[in-house]
Amino acid sequence: MHLWSQLVLAVLPSVLPTTLGQHVLYLSGDGWTVSSKALNISVPGNVPSQVHLDLLDANVIDEPYHGLNDFNLRWIAENNWTYTSKPIDGLPSTSKSSWLVFNGLDTFTTIEFCGQFIGTTNNQFRQYTFDISNALKHCNGSPTVSLEFGSATKIANAIAADPNSQKWPSGVQGTFEFPNRWYIRKEQSDFGWDWGPAFSPAGPWQNIYLVQSEGEEDIYILNTGFDIYRKGQINHLAPDQSQPWVVNASIDYLGSLLRPPSMSIEIKDLESGKVLKSGSLDNVIVSGQTITGTTIVDADTPSLWWPTGMGKQSLYNVTVTIQNADDDLASVTRRTGFRTIFLNRSNITDTQLARGIAPGANWHFEINGREFYAKGSNLIPPDAFWPRVTEAKMQRLFDAVVAGNQNMLRVWASSAYLPDFMYDLADERGVLLWSEFQFSDALYPTDHPFLDNVAAEVIYNVRRVNHHPSLALWAGGNEIESLELPSAKQHNPPSYPRLVGDYEHLFISLILPLVYENSRSISYMPSSTNNGFLEVNLSAPVPMTERYDNGTEEKGHYHGDTDYYNYDSRVAFDFISYPVGRFANEFGYHSMPSLQTWRQAVDDEDLHFNSSTIMLRNHHYPAGSPDTHNYTRSALGMAEMTLAVEQYYPIPNKQDSVANFSAWCHATQLFQADMYKSEIQFYRRGSGMPERQLGALYWQLEDIWQAPTWAGIEYDGRWKVLHYVARDIFQPVIVSPFWNYTTGDLAVYVTSDLWEMARGTVRFTWIDLSGKPISRNSGTPLTKQFSVGALNTTRIYETNLEQLTLPDTKDAVLVIDLTARGCLPNADNKTITTFTHRNQFMPVFPKDLALKNPELKLSHDALAGTFTVEAQRAVSLYTWLDYPAGVVGYFEDNSFSLLPGEKRTLRFVVQKDETGGKWVDGVTVRSLWDQTTKF
Repeated sequence: MHLWSQLVLAVLPSVLPTTLGQHVLYLSGDGWTVSSKALNISVPGNVPSQVHLDLLDANVIDEPYHGLNDFNLRWIAENNWTYTSKPIDGLPSTSKSSWLVFNGLDTFTTIEFCGQFIGTTNNQFRQYTFDISNALKHCNGSPTVSLEFGSATKIANAIAADPNSQKWPSGVQGTFEFPNRWYIRKEQSDFGWDWGPAFSPAGPWQNIYLVQSEGEEDIYILNTGFDIYRKGQINHLAPDQSQPWVVNASIDYLGSLLRPPSMSIEIKDLESGKVLKSGSLDNVIVSGQTITGTTIVDADTPSLWWPTGMGKQSLYNVTVTIQNADDDLASVTRRTGFRTIFLNRSNITDTQLARGIAPGANWHFEINGREFYAKGSNLIPPDAFWPRVTEAKMQRLFDAVVAGNQNMLRVWASSAYLPDFMYDLADERGVLLWSEFQFSDALYPTDHPFLDNVAAEVIYNVRRVNHHPSLALWAGGNEIESLELPSAKQHNPPSYPRLVGDYEHLFISLILPLVYENSRSISYMPSSTNNGFLEVNLSAPVPMTERYDNGTEEKGHYHGDTDYYNYDSRVAFDFISYPVGRFANEFGYHSMPSLQTWRQAVDDEDLHFNSSTIMLRNHHYPAGSPDTHNYTRSALGMAEMTLAVEQYYPIPNKQDSVANFSAWCHATQLFQADMYKSEIQFYRRGSGMPERQLGALYWQLEDIWQAPTWAGIEYDGRWKVLHYVARDIFQPVIVSPFWNYTTGDLAVYVTSDLWEMARGTVRFTWIDLSGKPISRNSGTPLTKQFSVGALNTTRIYETNLEQLTLPDTKDAVLVIDLTARGCLPNADNKTITTFTHRNQFMPVFPKDLALKNPELKLSHDALAGTFTVEAQRAVSLYTWLDYPAGVVGYFEDNSFSLLPGEKRTLRFVVQKDETGGKWVDGVTVRSLWDQTTKF
C-alpha cells in the first residue's frame, strides 16, 4: 500500500461527514489488480494510486525517477490500463439506492460495476458520482468495480486531429514534451515542463467510496461550500472591517429530502473549546442537491486568523447538522478561521498620490484590512505522482516555508488542486495560498462540452477549499494574459480579437461568476500576471474589463504585477534591468541540486556536468516534442548555468571528478542565490518607491524530482543556498547595498515590513580579506542612524567608488551590520523587538577577489546539539555548512560571512533522520575559498 493510501485510511474517520442510516464502504486500499491486455501485464494494485507506482511496487519497473526513466518508461503512458477491485462482499440487501463516489480519477475512465457499463470520466479534477442501484439489483454474486484508464497522450492527440476541434495559430501554444495538453482536463505538467518529467500517469489518484441509503430520507454529504465574510462584502471590493461576519454553510449531498429540512450550527474555538455561536441557521434553501443556510456573528467576537509573523492563527471548528422534523440526517465539521483577504487592484487615490505613490492602480494584498508585504515563492507539484505525496513530507515543506520567513505561496496553475491536508497545514502555519485554476501557457477551447466540464471542476474545487483561511486568491491561470495573448498577437494579428474573445469567454464570462457565486470572501483575477481591470460590471456579458496594455505606455504609471526571466547572466546583477511594478509574482534562474540529491537518482559514473544523464534530466530548454534525446535544447540550459558561474565565481578545478562536479553544482547555487537576493532586495526597496511594490514571490519553492531547476528546496527537502539566502533577505528589517557597477554608484537602504516606524543604527566596516581594517574606513562613516516608516524604505548612505580610498578593490569587503528596534507586524502584540541583519558589499565580483584561506574550524557540542564555526585566519565568504545523506533538516543559518576570530554557533533542525544520529559525524564546512582549491 502506498504511503498516501495509509495516511488517508488512517484519518478518514475524523474528516468524513457523519451520515445516519447509510452504509459507506471505503474502496481505498489494496485488493485491486492493475492490468494491460495489450502488454500482458497484471499486478496487484492500490487505491489511491497510479499505474507507475503499482508497477514499481510489483518490481515490473525501476524507480521512475532513476536515470533516464522519464524517457524509458513512456510505454506506460502510451497504453490503456484497467484497475479491478476484489469482489465486494457483505453489501446490505435492504438498501434503497447505491452510488459509487470517486474523488479523483486520472483522467479518461470507463467504469463498470458487476460487468455492467456505468459511465465515463474525462476530468482529473472533478468529483464523480454514479448511481449503481440498478446494476446491483441485476448482479449475480459479489460485484467488482472495473476502471479502464485510456492513454491521455493518445486521446489528446486524437482530439487535436479531429477536424472539428478548435485550432490556434502556430507558435502560440506552449508545448514542452507531449503535445495537445490544452484539449484535456489533466494536470498540464504531466505532459512535461521545463523543471520536470513527462510521465503522464493514469489511475485512481484519490479515494473511492460505495455509498448505500437505507431509508427514504437519507443523505450523504459530498462537498461543502463554507464561506465566512464581512456583511456586504463582494470579491473585488475592500470589505468593511466594522461589519459583522456572515457564515454561509452550503452542503452538496446525495440522496433525497422528502420534507423541508432545517440546519443548525455550532462554532467552537479550537484552542479553548469555547462555543462562539450555536443555534439554527437562517434562510435555509434547498436547490437541486444543495442545501444552504446562514448565520451572523458579531464583528468583534471571533479572534482573527493572521498570516505568520502578523498575529495568531486562530481556528474554529464549524459543525453543521441537517435535520428534518424528527431526526438528524447528516452532520459535517470543517475547521476554519475568521479573516478577510483582499487583492486590491483599485485605482490609485488622491490620498495615495499625495503620499508619493505613482499614478495607476494598486496591486497588493490586504489581510483584515491591513496592507502587508507578501514574501514567498511558487509551489509546484511536490511529486509527479500525487499518491506518494505524504502529509509528513508536506509538514516538513511547510515548516521550511515558515522557517524561511515566507508568508505566501503561489500555488501554480497546471499542477493539481491541492488536497485539503495541504490547506490544513497552511492554515495551522499561517501561510497564505494564492491558488490558481489548472490552465497554463496555452490558449484553451471554448466549445460547450469543454466549458461545461470546466464549470463542474471550478464549482467543486472552489466549494471544497473555501473554508480554509489560508486561501488567499483564485487566479484563472498562469501567464495567459501576459504571454499567450501577446504571442498570439505577434504570430497572427488577424486572429487576435477572436482569441481575446475566447480568453474572456473562459476566464471571465465563465469562471468569474462561478467564483463569485460560491465565495464572497475570495478575490478573483483571470490570469496570474496582469495589469488589473478597468471596470467590473457583474451584469455585463464580460463582467470584468481587463486593462491589458491600456495605460502601460504612460510613463510613471504602474498597474500590475511582474513576471521576469532573463537568462543573459551578464545583466543578472544590473538592478536597472529589473521590472518595476506593484508586485513580483515570478522571477528566477535555474541551478543544479546537491551531490547528495543527485545520488538519489543518478549512478556515480554519470556524475559529471555534461554526462548524457545529467544533460537529459535538464529540461530547460524543453524539447518541444516527445523527442527523448534532444541534447541541443538541454545544452542551452546547461550553458546558461556554466556561463553564469564563469562570469562571477571562482571556477572549480578539483582533481577528483565527483568532487569537481559537486563544486560546480554548488557554484550554480551560489549564482542563483545571489541573483535572487539582488532581485528581492530591489523589489522590497520598492515598498518605499513610487511604485509602492508590496510582494516578491520567487520561482520556485521546491523540486518535483532530482534535476536542474529553479527550486530553493531539493526533492527530499534539502535546502539549497537559495532558501537560506531568501530566508535572510526576507527578515522583517534588512539593510541592502545597491551597486551600479557600470557607474560605480553605491547606495545603501534600510527596508522594513513592520506596520510601525523602526529606528536603529547601521555600522559600516571596511576590511581587507585578511580581516584587517582599511585605513579611515575608506572614507565611509562608521555608523549611520536611521528611522524607517511602516512598510517602507529609506536611503542611509550613498557614494561612488571613486570617492572611496580603497587601496585595492580586489582585497576589500564592506561589512554592513544593522540593529533596529520596532514592533513586529502583529495585531495582537505590540512588544518592542530588536532586529539585526548583516549584509556585505564587495567592489568586484567574487571571481576577482584576492581570496585567502580562512582556515575554518568546525566543532560539535553533542550535549548542546550545536555546531560552532570559526574563521581563524581570514574573511570567510559564503560560509557553507553541509550534511550527509540520510537526514533532512536545516541549519539556523547558512551561506553567511565570518570575520577572522568570529564564531557562529548554530543548531541543525532535524526533520527526518534515517541515520540514527550518525549524520553529525558527516557535517562539513567550506567557504568560497574552497571552491578554488584542488582538493
